[in-house]
Amino acid sequence: MSSAASRPTAGPFDRGHTDDLMAFLTASPSPYHAVASAAERLEKAGFRKVEETAAWDATSGGKYVIRGGAIIAWYVPEGATAHTPYRIVGAHTDSPNLRVKPQPDMGAQGWRQVAVEIYGGTLLNTWLDRDLGLAGRLTLRDGSHRLVNVDRPLLRVPQLAIHLDRQANDGLKLDRQRHMQPIWGIGQVHEGDLISFVATEAGVDAEDVSGWDLMVHAVDAPAYLGRDRELLAGPRMDNLLSVHAGVAALASLAGRDDLPYIPVLAAFDHEENGSEADTGAQGPLLGNVLERSVYARGGSYEDRARAFAGTVCLSSDTGHAVHPNYAERHDPTHHPRVNGGPILKVNVNQRYATDGSGRAVFAAACEKAGVPWQSFVSSNDMPCGTTIGPITAARHGITTVDIGVAILSMHSARELCGADDPYLLANALVAFLEG
Repeated sequence: MSSAASRPTAGPFDRGHTDDLMAFLTASPSPYHAVASAAERLEKAGFRKVEETAAWDATSGGKYVIRGGAIIAWYVPEGATAHTPYRIVGAHTDSPNLRVKPQPDMGAQGWRQVAVEIYGGTLLNTWLDRDLGLAGRLTLRDGSHRLVNVDRPLLRVPQLAIHLDRQANDGLKLDRQRHMQPIWGIGQVHEGDLISFVATEAGVDAEDVSGWDLMVHAVDAPAYLGRDRELLAGPRMDNLLSVHAGVAALASLAGRDDLPYIPVLAAFDHEENGSEADTGAQGPLLGNVLERSVYARGGSYEDRARAFAGTVCLSSDTGHAVHPNYAERHDPTHHPRVNGGPILKVNVNQRYATDGSGRAVFAAACEKAGVPWQSFVSSNDMPCGTTIGPITAARHGITTVDIGVAILSMHSARELCGADDPYLLANALVAFLEG
């Protein structure tokens, strides 16, 4: 099936959504940039930022909260009651990568290097011999933050030549400490060099920088791939693809006061290392926002309980497309294909939160949107990954369904999906949020 033209659906998005996803990926080399990019899109749709430290009011319309690398956004229709249930799209902003250590300046044998720590379950070999930039946020002495993005070739993790490792093609084994420290120049190592350089890039004085959250990213741009441009290659699709789709779906509902639910986007940080953070799905952020919204509209604990009981969350995260070179690693009767529409993720051991009732909700949304969908389940002899879905269901008592887009090269520095699937997902999310 050629994907050179957009597949017709009943939703508002077509291939232009995928073009915009490419811009979003490029603008979002860190969770902090992803949140800023999401907020910019929501602001254009009429949403306004509210502070957690301020009192909230009962006004309708679009609102959002930012905490670090997480963003929660919601739209309150005119006439919403204190016990109006929510429809939530859940996702995460972080991706596996290399992150700068507290004392970053190091080197050996005349090479200047940057000390990094491995974040999440990254495919280490995909970071080798690749042009890398540096991005994240700086914390200044007054407590404010400054985003920084060195989006040009700055760093490189050089692989050992085949002449010095004749068995490399028989099984490359990388030591996470010794082999993954990138180079960024030659000469003597001086403490403070890296942060001084990054501060200059951010337009601040190095003396004002008291903390940093910096990470490495591949600088090659997202690109369509294949004879008919039916594939999309790019970084951080796990899981900015879902964040972008959720932002687009929620923004498209601004001004809709006929909605029976309050639509919500919950994009968390730190999913890739267990979600145990104040900005992660294990933390209190989502529950606090939902509860405060109920109480701001004059609700009681009874209203909160009623609202939560009627709430459904779609936990949207990427999943595994069937791999043509490793088909035996997949369940023999479940082979999700790219451009086949979003996948429903099922695991009876609750690595995914989907049950039969959730399946019905998702199927109805896809049918309404005119979007095809597929099922994913892991092979019984392969361990199954997990998502924010089971955490959300257990922590908040909310019906949760795990879905996503099927991709190849998950957790690589550069991943691959079908070019139709991002907008097919976004259209399904609109139908779900509409109820």
